[in-house]
Amino acid sequence: MSVDLPAIQAAARRLAGQVADTPCLHSRTLSAISGAQVWIKFENHQFTASFKDRGAGHRLMTLTDAQRAAGVLAVSAGNHAQGVAYHAGRLGLRAVIVMPQFAPAVKVARTRELGAEVVLHGEDFDAARTHGLQLAARQGLTVVHPYDDADVICGQGTVGLEMLRDVPDLDAIIVPVGGGGLIAGVATAAKALRPGIRVVGVQSASYPAVQCMLAGTAPAFTPNSIAEGIAVKAPGVLNIAIIRALVDQVLLVEEGEIEQAILMLLEIEKTLAEGAGAAPLAALLRHPEQFRGRKVGLILSGGNIDPLVLADIIKRGMVRSGRLARLLVEVSDLPGALARVSAQLAQMNANIEEVQHQRAFTRLPAKGVEIEFIIQTRSFEHLADVVAGLTAAGFPARAHGVYDGGVPAPA
Repeated sequence: MSVDLPAIQAAARRLAGQVADTPCLHSRTLSAISGAQVWIKFENHQFTASFKDRGAGHRLMTLTDAQRAAGVLAVSAGNHAQGVAYHAGRLGLRAVIVMPQFAPAVKVARTRELGAEVVLHGEDFDAARTHGLQLAARQGLTVVHPYDDADVICGQGTVGLEMLRDVPDLDAIIVPVGGGGLIAGVATAAKALRPGIRVVGVQSASYPAVQCMLAGTAPAFTPNSIAEGIAVKAPGVLNIAIIRALVDQVLLVEEGEIEQAILMLLEIEKTLAEGAGAAPLAALLRHPEQFRGRKVGLILSGGNIDPLVLADIIKRGMVRSGRLARLLVEVSDLPGALARVSAQLAQMNANIEEVQHQRAFTRLPAKGVEIEFIIQTRSFEHLADVVAGLTAAGFPARAHGVYDGGVPAPA
């Protein structure tokens, strides 16, 4: 099967009513912040909260009768696993999903809930993939690749069709890039419908495989990216050829910028994005000069994020924005000292989250004590006022480990 506009349009017809036609909405606030006219494609509204529903569903719908009877196999510990499991269950097909043994229990449970047989094998993805291919060969199962497959690419390309149907005069689309299936499909559709449109990819600087491949440089990878959905070391062969031909640029963003974009989408758009889904917003905010004054579509590719990770991101984001701070306050080691400091903080509208006395690990005299406060403030300006107010009241204070834009302030 070829990857072109007619094939993607055929995929859209097959998928009609089988996946969500997700909203593509204008964001007034993000437009004001970035200087561009920002439109967001909410693929986190899919049933499994990811665009992967499209490619997986389309691939399963193009199986032959013999392939349907035998069943399918996918190797994945993430969104692709759930997409294949969901559509296989919907179509009445047997689905085997091979996951590494380290796969998060919540993802294993969710995939099983969708009706798939889950096989846990190997300590890493490569070991799981090797076992999965062997298992598929023995049992005659059709392997559904997460991105290096023409039917999958065409399914993902329906995102681009919908965006240009809803906003025909988009000047640019920013797309997260891992294996390349989404951007290959979107670029194929978008360039055919609107030749002058810019298609821009975005990767985490921790996993710059495609960007380095296009630049002819050797990539270096950093483990534990927050954007695990695009943490891919090698794009698909089909995809990289399309990317070279049709994608205008691939930008890199830092991990902290992705975290901040997740928090902004949560606060501004009231929507949950995983790291890969927030990467396009991170790219827009890092490179505003490239998009200022233009109509820009951001593909929020998915919303599957671990709640504990999200809680950490929220806390770290509050630190970066000056709304959560650590104060070290010097007081005399006398009864009532803590109460007086707490009263002073209350007068300045700083809310106390945590308090810890420090007597041993301090350079203060023996009659002195250092109290560590974790406080909620409104901004860096408010924090500076709190520090000044405490010091003026006779309680020398300093903010410690405060972050402004991801850069540690002096202790």
